[in-house]
Amino acid sequence: MPIQIPNNLPAFETLERENIFVIPDDRAEHQDIRALKIAILNLMPNKITTETQLLRLLSNTPLHVDIDLIQTSHVPKNTPQEHMLKFYKPFSEVKDQKYDGLLITGAPVEQMDYEDVDYWDELCDVFEWSKTNVYSTIHICWGAMAGLYYHYGIPKYLLSRKMSGVFLHKALDQSHPLLKGFGDTFFCPHSRYTEVRKEDIQKIDSLEILAESKEAGVHIVSDISQRQIYLFGHWEYDRDTLAKEYKRDLDKGIKPFKPKHYFPYGNTEAVPRFNWCCSANLMYANWLNHCVYQKTPYDLNGLEPL
Repeated sequence: MPIQIPNNLPAFETLERENIFVIPDDRAEHQDIRALKIAILNLMPNKITTETQLLRLLSNTPLHVDIDLIQTSHVPKNTPQEHMLKFYKPFSEVKDQKYDGLLITGAPVEQMDYEDVDYWDELCDVFEWSKTNVYSTIHICWGAMAGLYYHYGIPKYLLSRKMSGVFLHKALDQSHPLLKGFGDTFFCPHSRYTEVRKEDIQKIDSLEILAESKEAGVHIVSDISQRQIYLFGHWEYDRDTLAKEYKRDLDKGIKPFKPKHYFPYGNTEAVPRFNWCCSANLMYANWLNHCVYQKTPYDLNGLEPL
């Protein structure tokens, strides 16, 4: 089954070239099927790149998925305003709707206090809204830290150096629906200046740590209802995303460390390793199937609040 997006969204042409089954809105209107309604609150600076990455992962199941892209009032500097006006909805336009799933991305603001982020109050409204209007929510990187802070008061801590690279993780609970089909270990990229700590999460009885890394720390956290998921890595990243970030920081004069376990033999001119794509596709497929499709009510008006 296809992923449903506007046919003039830049991601549409990219996904079609990759032989991913996408269907334009006008054609989907004639299909008699209850699609999963998924919203994406995209807080990343380059909206087009991030939306394409996430749509690619959401398309890898037999399920029909209908996407809404949501924005805050913050005006992005790296995405044309024309694109935002054409494809993104303000939260005020969707706050009375209900969704099967929601993705809240990261943002390059993790070194700031949460309350100093100019859209923090809006994001808090989304966090609160998700408890009554969304069946299952995935929070990514800074979005995960912000979500744990809002819902549980869990703090973040500044790292001595940026966590950048592709790290080996251990699956701690392979019986959990999100990790169905996973082996003992898997890889995932991380790119962040802050962290949350295992001991703070373990104080919350309703949270479970599903995967962690000796080098990168906690990676996947779920509440016991499986309706609030927190991912501290970037499974959505393309092969070259970390390389682009590294070269961007070099150009800015930041003098970054090379991403760990990423460039073959440490050669920054070599094609980077891409050893997380299978686990990324599997995790998002598991979320859509086991945590959303098999549990969300057919009539979203019957959605039970968290």
